[in-house]
Amino acid sequence: MAFLADVLSRVKPSATIAVTQKARELKAKGRDVISLGAGEPDFDTPDNIKNAAIEAIRRGETKYPPVSGIVPLREAIAKKFKRENNLDYKPEQTIVGTGGKQILFNAFMATLNPGDEVIIPTPYWVSYPEMVAICGGTPVFAPTTIETSFKLTAQALEKAITPKTKWLVMNSPSNPSGAAYTRDELRAIADVLMKHPHVWTLTDDMYEHLTYGDFVFTTIAEVEPGLYDRTLTMNGVSKAYAMTGWRIGYAAGPIQLIKAMDMIQGQQTSGACTIAQWASVEALNGPQDFVHRNKAIFQARRDLVVSMLNQARGINCPVPEGAFYVYPSCAGVIGKKGPSGKAIETDEDFVSELLEAEGVAVVHGSAFGLGPNFRISYAASEKTLEEACIRIQRFTNSL
Repeated sequence: MAFLADVLSRVKPSATIAVTQKARELKAKGRDVISLGAGEPDFDTPDNIKNAAIEAIRRGETKYPPVSGIVPLREAIAKKFKRENNLDYKPEQTIVGTGGKQILFNAFMATLNPGDEVIIPTPYWVSYPEMVAICGGTPVFAPTTIETSFKLTAQALEKAITPKTKWLVMNSPSNPSGAAYTRDELRAIADVLMKHPHVWTLTDDMYEHLTYGDFVFTTIAEVEPGLYDRTLTMNGVSKAYAMTGWRIGYAAGPIQLIKAMDMIQGQQTSGACTIAQWASVEALNGPQDFVHRNKAIFQARRDLVVSMLNQARGINCPVPEGAFYVYPSCAGVIGKKGPSGKAIETDEDFVSELLEAEGVAVVHGSAFGLGPNFRISYAASEKTLEEACIRIQRFTNSL
């Protein structure tokens, strides 16, 4: 359609949203479907956070907020970064957006010119390259492998950097793989970045509080203070506090970048929902026992899913360090025939046949830039996950 912008030809719809919608449609037709496609905690928002929102409404906190966020929330964000990440930011170095997506989009919009390159390790969250494309930049994919636990190596980063590189996007723990970088692994990445002062880092730490076992979370500006002036550290309340629908993301970085993002947001959406911001103040400043309790639940789910998937014929599922996803390889079933008689030639074929045959909705790995794999979100009850894994085992045995 000639009326539409040319940029749309460079953008694909979100595969994770598409899978979730497909599962909804099948359920509406009466199919017994287990949907493990959405990246959303199945817990309810804690009562203290809900009550803070209700109290804000009763106080009349219902007017337009400042574009960059209400002062108490920006202060809480600065305190959070100091308390948990040993990063010193003033409140004016922070910004609040309508979810992490808006933070990322505005950062790219504020900095990218045509021809600028953004390095994105694969597998990646589906929205990164699409945002870069919309904002006029060029995504450059730096490959990882199952052998490197889906983590970017210093060598792969060095190879991807060119004079046109403007950003490196880091996501730890990762959506979709659950991979999280240790301090030593970040040190190796930082050493490369220190040799290339024109490259900035956008670190997406949305799953910071969901790491398991003895893993200790660190973020790159904490590991290498020399990167502080060219790092945007992004986070949010969605995953840790089960506040996906409240739509609050935030970031901290150099003041000139924050001001530029503020200007864009001022012409785009203005400030995020005032009531959700007051709820987020309570999330960051209030009791954190909810976070620690749910972390233990997620770890038990992870261990269940990894164990059961590795008992499915042709599936190899690594143990992720964080988030609430596993990213198993289905290379062992490529070339086999599904129950419909169709040959499974790709991971997309695999997930399509799985949905039709067993009613389990997962996302194909090629949507995240690396296959043949598939992503499962284990943000569901153990009973649901166990049933889904039984169905996957039955499915692979039938091939």
